[in-house]
Amino acid sequence: MAPKLSTTQSSSGSNKPIQPASQSPFPSAFSALFKAYTQNTSSRLKFIDAFLVFLMASGILQFVYCILVTNFPFNAFLAGFASTVGQFVLTASLRQQVNPENKLEFKEVSHERAFADFVFGSIVLHFFVYNFLG
Repeated sequence: MAPKLSTTQSSSGSNKPIQPASQSPFPSAFSALFKAYTQNTSSRLKFIDAFLVFLMASGILQFVYCILVTNFPFNAFLAGFASTVGQFVLTASLRQQVNPENKLEFKEVSHERAFADFVFGSIVLHFFVYNFLG
């Protein structure tokens, strides 16, 4: 439903409509971006993206907790935060390798090989994190 325009009377006596304030282009840009993302992105990449969002939220939550509440076992904070950041980097790398748009850059890397590298890197990362905890 279009907004109703009100009129104002100028000093010359003619009625001119008052134009509504122009709306920001951001809502339409975000909706267009979201629509393109939901239509053009495979479910595999959406699942990886959801995990990336979870890792980002987890890292932010850990950092805020460390600032607001306590950082008493500081090595535990460092291990947890490093684990989150490292897993984010590994997952972003996996996403790049399994994205069909990057097929030319990763010709020799199959999806199974990319996932095996991701799992191996995650195991090594968490081994170091566990050892850092003490």
